[in-house]
Amino acid sequence: MGCGRVGASLARILEKRGHSIAVIDLNVEAFRKLGPDFSGRTVKGVGFDRDVLLKAGIRETDGFAAVASGDNSNILAARVVREEFDVQNVVARIYDQGRAEVYEKLGIPTVATVRWAAGQVMNRLLTDVATPVWRDPSGMTSLLQVPFESSWAGTSIKDIESKLHVKVPFITRLGSGQIPADQLLLQEGDVLYIAATNDRAQSVFRALSAAPEGH
Repeated sequence: MGCGRVGASLARILEKRGHSIAVIDLNVEAFRKLGPDFSGRTVKGVGFDRDVLLKAGIRETDGFAAVASGDNSNILAARVVREEFDVQNVVARIYDQGRAEVYEKLGIPTVATVRWAAGQVMNRLLTDVATPVWRDPSGMTSLLQVPFESSWAGTSIKDIESKLHVKVPFITRLGSGQIPADQLLLQEGDVLYIAATNDRAQSVFRALSAAPEGH
């Protein structure tokens, strides 16, 4: 639902990957963003209207993305699809961070646009904070981008995980992401991502902000 820049881009990408797509939007002119090669279905209407959803094929769908410009429309559409049509693979774009957190706790995955953008800017501006780049819906576990003191360079990923009791699912090196092998050595300039429970986040940040023990 929603054929703005995000919705149109998402529809084209999914279609290129072999999926059958239906796009819902109130403005038929918005469908022009899909381009002349788009072969999916376009439906004029609001995404929380039962008849519109049925016309779009909601009974046969494997997933639903609510990416219109309004939080209320996206929330309502996501709930209708989940609760009335029993489609479990649903995601809603939400601008209001507070609402996003509420609906994540209710089991509706959200993409909080403002929160994500602000977090990405902070990741690049600040080197003295551990910045969450993802949280699970319960709010108990986070993926953190964590700066590290230069003397950690040369430490293996295995040793970092062992010393800090965390997981390092990936790093970014010279602009390219990679899933690190246990024996990979951390280098200055690497961007380090750590998966940890929220009660561990600050202690991990403090540990990486100082030289490793015994250094």
